[in-house]
Amino acid sequence: MGTGRLTGRRDQEATTVPDPSTAGSAPRSLAEALRSRDDAGLAALLHARPDLLNPVPGDVTQLATRAGTRASVVRALDRLDRFALQSAEALAVAPDPCPYAVLESLLTGDTGTTSAADNGARAELPRALATLREQALVWGDEQRLRLVRTARELLAPAASRPSPTGLGPTVAEATAGMSPTRIQEIVAAVGLPATHDPVSAVTALTGLFTDPVRMSALLDEAPAEAHQVLGRLVWGPPYGEVTPHPAPPVRWLRDRGLLLPASARTVLLPREVALHLRGGLAHRVTEPLAPAVPARREHRPQLVDANAAGQALAALSTVEELVKSWEHTGPAVLRAGGLSVRDLKRAAASLDTNEPSAAFWIELAYAAGLLASDGEADERYAPTPAFDGWCELPPAERWPVLAAAWLAATRTAGLVGEQDAKGRTLSVLGPELDRSAAPEVRRRILHLLADLPEGGSPDPAALLARLAWERPVRGTSELRARLAHWTLTEAEILGVTGRGALSAPGRALLEGRDPAPLLAPLLPEPVDHVLLQADLTAVAPGPLRRPLAEVLAVLADVESKGGATVYRFTPGSVRRALDAGHTAVDLQAFLTEHSRTPVPQPLSYLIDDVARRHGHLRVGAASSYVRCDDDGMLNEILADKRSSGLGLRRLAPTVLAAQAEPTALLDGLRAMGYAPAAESRTGDVLVARADAHRTPARSAPVPVPDGPPVPDARLLGAAVRAIRAGDMAATAVRKEPAPSASGGTGAPGELPRTSAAETLATVQAAAMTGSAVWIGYVNADGAASQRVIAPVRVEGGFVTGYDHTADEVRTYALHRITGVAELAEDQV
Repeated sequence: MGTGRLTGRRDQEATTVPDPSTAGSAPRSLAEALRSRDDAGLAALLHARPDLLNPVPGDVTQLATRAGTRASVVRALDRLDRFALQSAEALAVAPDPCPYAVLESLLTGDTGTTSAADNGARAELPRALATLREQALVWGDEQRLRLVRTARELLAPAASRPSPTGLGPTVAEATAGMSPTRIQEIVAAVGLPATHDPVSAVTALTGLFTDPVRMSALLDEAPAEAHQVLGRLVWGPPYGEVTPHPAPPVRWLRDRGLLLPASARTVLLPREVALHLRGGLAHRVTEPLAPAVPARREHRPQLVDANAAGQALAALSTVEELVKSWEHTGPAVLRAGGLSVRDLKRAAASLDTNEPSAAFWIELAYAAGLLASDGEADERYAPTPAFDGWCELPPAERWPVLAAAWLAATRTAGLVGEQDAKGRTLSVLGPELDRSAAPEVRRRILHLLADLPEGGSPDPAALLARLAWERPVRGTSELRARLAHWTLTEAEILGVTGRGALSAPGRALLEGRDPAPLLAPLLPEPVDHVLLQADLTAVAPGPLRRPLAEVLAVLADVESKGGATVYRFTPGSVRRALDAGHTAVDLQAFLTEHSRTPVPQPLSYLIDDVARRHGHLRVGAASSYVRCDDDGMLNEILADKRSSGLGLRRLAPTVLAAQAEPTALLDGLRAMGYAPAAESRTGDVLVARADAHRTPARSAPVPVPDGPPVPDARLLGAAVRAIRAGDMAATAVRKEPAPSASGGTGAPGELPRTSAAETLATVQAAAMTGSAVWIGYVNADGAASQRVIAPVRVEGGFVTGYDHTADEVRTYALHRITGVAELAEDQV
C-alpha cells in the first residue's frame, strides 16, 4: 500500500494512505470543503444532484445547507450503487471522523489483503469514496472522513431503525442509561480495574472490546453455548429476547457486557463485540464490482433484425387497427378518468389478444399522441388529427414514432389492474399510472443490451441483478425490477429487440439516430394484390397498399393475422360495402383487378345476391316509410309478427308508413332477413358510411420527470458563476467602519446599515475611484441579498455598475440599498 495520493478533481480525489502534509489544511465544515473545490467540482455536484439548483443557491454556504437537508440526502442515497452505499453505511457505524484506513478495514476485514472479504473492495474503495465526495455526502481529508450528519442519522443503527449493516449501538450508546454500579460490576467481571466514574469505565470497556488480543482471550473463556448465542446475533439483527431468569450462557455474556440490556426483556450485541466476531467487517458480503451481464445466447444479427422487423410491422398493424376501431364510436371516458374494464375487454377481443397486451397498445397509442379524449360533454376517446398524418407515412417512418414515445413515456401499462394507495383500481388511460423511473430503466436495459456482442441476448436474471446493484435501496430496486420485466416484454413485441437481442433499429433509437433507414430494407414491400379462394376468403400475402387495405377492410372481415392475413367475405360485410356507396359492378371490378386468382363463382354469386336485395326496400322519413315496387314483399312484411314493433301500415300499394325512426326501421328489417337501403328526400340511395370522428388537436402527454431535469453545461456554468459571486459577496473582507450615528455596517453576516447620505457619498466616491464596494440590497419582492459592485455612474436616484455577483452591469435604486461598506485593500 503506497503513501502517495491519487490526484484528481479537488475534494473528490480518492486516496489510500493520508498525506501528513495535508493534515493542517483539513476543512472544518462541508461549506468549507465545497468552497475549496474548483468550478468543475461544483459543476459535478450540481450535475449529480440537480435538486440543489432549484433555486440556484446564493452562495456556497446555502449550497452546503441545502445539500444536507433530509429530502436531498435521501434522494442522493437512492441513486448510489451498492458499493458506494455500503461505503456510506460503513462510515455511519465508524468513528466520526473516520480515518481512511479504518473505513478500508470495515470493508475488507482485519486480515489485510488476504481477507476473503477483499473481493476487489480495496481497489474499488477510492472510486466509491470519490462518488460520495462528488455528491457532497462525505467531506474531510483522509485522516478525518466525515459522513454528512443527515446521512449518518439515516444509516446509523437505532432501535426503531436497524442498520443495513446489521450492527447495533456502541458500548457507550448502549450503557447511556445504565446505573454506575452496574457498569462497575461489568468492569470487574471482565477483569478491569475499578474506575471513579462511569465515563472512564465505559472507555475502559470499549478499549477491551476493540483490542483483538484481549478480546480473543475473553471469548476463549466463554462456554460453547455462549458462542452459539453470539453467532445468532453477530450478523444482525443484534437484538434478542431474554426471560427474567436467562440460561447460564446468556447470564455469562450479560455479566461481562458482551450482551447489554436494551429493555426489560431485550438484550443487544454491542457494535464493538460484533465487529470483533465479524473480523472487522461492516457487511457480511461486500459487493464492490457490478455483476456482469454476459450473453446467454448469440444469434445471427440478420436473424435478430428480421425477427424485430416482423414484430415492428405487427405493432404498426395492431396500433392502426386499435385506433381505427375507435374513430366512429370510441369508448366513454370514466368520471375518474381512464377506460372501463368492459371497454378494455372489448379492445382485447377486437385485437385478438389478452388484456395486459391491449392495455400496452392503448397506452402506447396515447403516448404517441394518436388517440385522446375528445373533450365533449359525452366525453369519449377518439383518434387525434395526428393519426391521419401518421397513417400516411411509410411503415419505416411510422415505427420510430411509436418506439420513441415508448422509450420516453412514464406511463406504465403494467400497473393496470393494481390498486393505488387508496384501494382504487388503476385503469387504462387513467391517472396514477406514471412512474418517473420508467424511461431511465428502459434506457438502462437497452444500454446493457447494447454492450453485449451484436446478436447477443442476456439472461434476464443477470439483468435484474445488475439493476439491483446499481440502485440497491429497498423500494427503489423493487420498482426497477418490475419495470425491467415489463421493458423486456414490451421491447420484444414492439420490435426494439428480436429474440432478446437489441436490433439494429433499436440500437439507432437508443443512440438518437433515425431508425427508419435501417428498418426500411427489413420490411416487406406492400403488395397490391390478394389471393381469392373458393371458400369465400382472400389471403393477403403481405402488407397491403393503403387503398387496397382500406377497401378490403370494408368489404370483408379479418379472420386471422400473421405473415399472411386472411379475410372472409360474408353477406354482412358485402352489405357494409354497398352501404358505403359501392355498387356490385364496382366490387366485382375491384376484386378482378386486385386478385391474382380468378374471382371464385361463390363470391360473385354472394355479391350479386346481396346487391340484388340491397335497396329493394327503401326507408325514408315519414317518421319513416318503406317503399318497394313488389307489393307482395310488403304484404309479407306486414304479415310477419316480428314487424309488429315497427308500427307499419300501408299508405299505397308500394308504400308502408312506420312509427319507428328510420335507423330503427332499417335495423328491424335487417333483423328480419331483408336488405333495405336508406334513401334521401329525393329518392336517392343514401351512403351509410359514418364520418370518422377526430378529437381537436391534441399533443402527446408529457412524461412526468424523475425529479428536476439534469442541467446542461450552460446552466451549470451560470449556476457556478452565481454561487462563486454570491460567495465572494458573503465572504468579502470589509474595512472597519468609522463610528457613526447610523449604527455602522452591523455584525459579520448581516446586511450593512448606513444612512442615505453615507450610502450616496460612498458609492459616488467608489464611482470616481473605480473601486468596488459591498452593499446590502432589498428588491421589489422584499428579498434581501448582499452584493459586490463597482459603481460607474450615480444619478437620478440610481447607481449603475458592474455587479461581481451577477457578472454583469446592473442598475440599483439607491433607496433600496440598506447600506454600503468599502472592501479591504486586498479585496479590491
